Amino acid sequence: MSVSQTTNVPSASLMRGLLFHAGLIVTVIIWALVSLPSFPLPLRWRYWWITRWCSIVAFMVRYIAGIRIEFSGLDNIPTQPGVVLAKHQSAWETLNLLPLFYPQSWVLKRELLRIPVFGWGLARLDPIAIDRGAGREALRQVIDQGREKIASGRWIVVFPEGTRVPPGQSGRYQQGGALLACRAGVPVTPVAHNAGEHWPRRGLRMKPGTIYVEVGPPIPTEGKSPAQVVNETAEWIEAAMDRISRDRSASR
Repeated sequence: MSVSQTTNVPSASLMRGLLFHAGLIVTVIIWALVSLPSFPLPLRWRYWWITRWCSIVAFMVRYIAGIRIEFSGLDNIPTQPGVVLAKHQSAWETLNLLPLFYPQSWVLKRELLRIPVFGWGLARLDPIAIDRGAGREALRQVIDQGREKIASGRWIVVFPEGTRVPPGQSGRYQQGGALLACRAGVPVTPVAHNAGEHWPRRGLRMKPGTIYVEVGPPIPTEGKSPAQVVNETAEWIEAAMDRISRDRSASR
């Protein structure tokens, strides 16, 4: 590879990233404003309308960032809503797991709801907004609200590592999502992916390629402790991450 080719690769990734993030900012503002009339509507209707923005993001991921998505294990998704425990590397999974698990509620920081325009729309999606500094009270909020939302027909998506972890690394898996699943009497559906390799948690560059998403078999919670459930989940996710890495290396 020539010197000019070497220097052009990061430049192209940066250009894609700049265009993509500019598109994110513009579209989220526009969509939040055009969603204002939907705020008084019943939750089902306003949820459908507001989350159409995720489809816009998916379009930009494909055609601006140049990133394809490949799914496997979709037949593992239960027919009834439960708890999803997913790998957390990127902003991609916070928006683009929606078509797989619809409708869903996110567990998120309450501060996000205070962001002008964006936070207003987010609040109208009825998420589980917690104060992370509240300790046990925050966990109680997740359990109480999560059980209600599952009973009403919504999936609960939790990122057990708590924060975005760079590709190739693993964070400490926390028990909150597993505890909710045990209390609600529903299985855990694990999800692994390599989104952080293409939409990094830091910086503006977007790397074209393929995000591989693998949905695992549901992990039963009956008769198990939250520690057992989260350990089984972590083992499956990290093994799946190794498979994704090996498959990518073999395809090069």
